[in-house]
Amino acid sequence: MSETRYTEERPLRERIRQNPRPALAWGAVFALLVLVEVGALLSITIDVLKFVVDIGGGLINGVVDITGGIQAAKGFLDGLRDAAVQIPTLLSRDLIPNQGYEVPGRGYVGTFLGLPPAIAWAIRFVLVYAYVFFFLYWIWKGYEVFVTHYRYADWTPRDDVVRRLRTHRWGQFGFVVVVLFVGLALFAPTLSPVTYQDDAIDPYGAELKYFDEEAGEVKTTNYGQANLATASTGGSNPENTVTIGEYDQYGRFHPLGTLPTPGGDMFTKLAYGARVSLFVGLLAIGISGFIAVAFGLLTAYYKGLADLSVVVVSDSIQAIPAILLLILMSVVFADHWLGDFYNGGLLIALVFGFIYWPGIWRLIRGPAMQVSEQEWVDAARSYGQRPTVTMRKHMLPYILGYLLVYASMTIGGVIITTSALSFLGIGINPPTPEWGQVVADGRGYVTTASWHIAFVPGILIVLVVTAFNALGDGIRDAIDPQSEGGGGAAEEAAVAGGGG
Repeated sequence: MSETRYTEERPLRERIRQNPRPALAWGAVFALLVLVEVGALLSITIDVLKFVVDIGGGLINGVVDITGGIQAAKGFLDGLRDAAVQIPTLLSRDLIPNQGYEVPGRGYVGTFLGLPPAIAWAIRFVLVYAYVFFFLYWIWKGYEVFVTHYRYADWTPRDDVVRRLRTHRWGQFGFVVVVLFVGLALFAPTLSPVTYQDDAIDPYGAELKYFDEEAGEVKTTNYGQANLATASTGGSNPENTVTIGEYDQYGRFHPLGTLPTPGGDMFTKLAYGARVSLFVGLLAIGISGFIAVAFGLLTAYYKGLADLSVVVVSDSIQAIPAILLLILMSVVFADHWLGDFYNGGLLIALVFGFIYWPGIWRLIRGPAMQVSEQEWVDAARSYGQRPTVTMRKHMLPYILGYLLVYASMTIGGVIITTSALSFLGIGINPPTPEWGQVVADGRGYVTTASWHIAFVPGILIVLVVTAFNALGDGIRDAIDPQSEGGGGAAEEAAVAGGGG
């Protein structure tokens, strides 16, 4: 691959216009990757828009009654989502169905190419993650195209960061597991053996066909009745449970077994529960990170009274027991729309955002103070540059790397704390799925044939939290090689991430 270097500064679009072939080749493949999954991507985008409408509408509705407008907007978005779902996608339940039944002498009916449900589901599972990893690889390829053909400099400090990341095995482990977790959340409707709507939300309204061996004919029931009959109820008799990788008597394949009464597929609940965990974690870290960066820049720039004021406020917040605050907020907002959204998920995210920002602020305060003493910041002040411009252009880029490290470590703490609260019954409530709920449902079956109910989600929680911490370690060591192998900031970030 030939390299192109530029001796004079020009906008990126002009550099691409001068040498369009590499960008066009990369863009064509990227457009194809988006096109084959455009229906799923539009659905996810519309779901995010519905979330924004719910939040914004709830806030405005407290001042002005706009209930009619909110319902109209949500109805419009629901219509768009229904239309988006109808767009054919390469990886979908309709293209690779795994719900079917076996007729003796005829094979499987209703599954992909007549394959057993387990194989049909496994094909869809593998193809989804192959798409996810290839998509990420192509994003990386785009960066290489930019470096090779369109970047001015032969070398930048970012190159050393990337090089260290590519050799950091612990960080790469964390990255892979985090990608698997995020992929599970984003593609939950496709990866699940059955939709959560049919399995848990409205199981008695969805029909299920199966072959009755005693009657020798195909019969119809609903998912609710089937889930009751296939619930994993423990006991010493293995026939009382459907465990990992087994079929039930209705011919349905359960990759991780079934749940207790009212039953249901565990993989489906964990996949949709990953969405909830990711939502709570990202929103909490987004809120706390924004507040921490804002206060970090202000205190580093002005110091003195501004710094002392934030210290007092942060110490006061950290003195509040997190669980006590969550219980208090749950009671206060019991009948409020904040408590209803995601059955407490939004409220938990907001409380975590309020609780965690002091810890993140203290971790980025040091780097912010260091950069505020640099000569280029003093020069910007002496030239009369506005403080907000100086903070944004000369200070913010320096602390963003540190924020990324601490945020990746803290998000694991948010996820495990959310699961712990749901386990105790004061977190996210059914029917919204959450991993801690599944552990709570299975704690009475640990020593029985239904051991998988508590064991599998418990292992996944530990694995995901460890992965976020490992990814944070990798980013930290790549940004600051002198920190590799040392405790210091990493240990403080771990404490901030796991504290409650």
